[in-house]
Amino acid sequence: MRLERLTTARILACAALFAGLLVAPARAQEVKAGDLVITQAWSRATPGGAKVAGGYLTIENKGSVADRLIGGWGDLTDRIEVHQMTTSNGVMTMRALDKGLVIEPGKTVRLAPGGYHLMMFDLKSPLKQGDKVPVVLEFEKAGKVKLSFDVLGVGAQGPGTPSGGMDLK
Repeated sequence: MRLERLTTARILACAALFAGLLVAPARAQEVKAGDLVITQAWSRATPGGAKVAGGYLTIENKGSVADRLIGGWGDLTDRIEVHQMTTSNGVMTMRALDKGLVIEPGKTVRLAPGGYHLMMFDLKSPLKQGDKVPVVLEFEKAGKVKLSFDVLGVGAQGPGTPSGGMDLK
């Protein structure tokens, strides 16, 4: 009887593990556009009524010429701007980068909370954890690039972090 229970327990544990693998979050998409490789596109869930949200991602320029992220739009927002957050003398400020963000050749730029990021304005509905938000980003040379932001939890610091809800290792 004890052996039978142990075997049943192992079978159930294996079944649960297998089921967990089937519903595990997919790895973030990798989008290639010209010489650019865009990965780890994500955003945070927003409370009901919120009209703005941040967008974060990593852009690698594998080419020999600089490109520039200008802005974009999406299904849930008509306007996405490139912004920079800085802290000086204990005061945090945020400003739009009117000329966009340069991605130098051979370099990687990470848009993340507290630094460079995208601002989505006039949201048509809240972003909910687990959703994918389709957007089009516009680059000076690579042109219009379609991708989706994975929506993580409200306090997420990025994919793979404890509150991020995803493991992208």
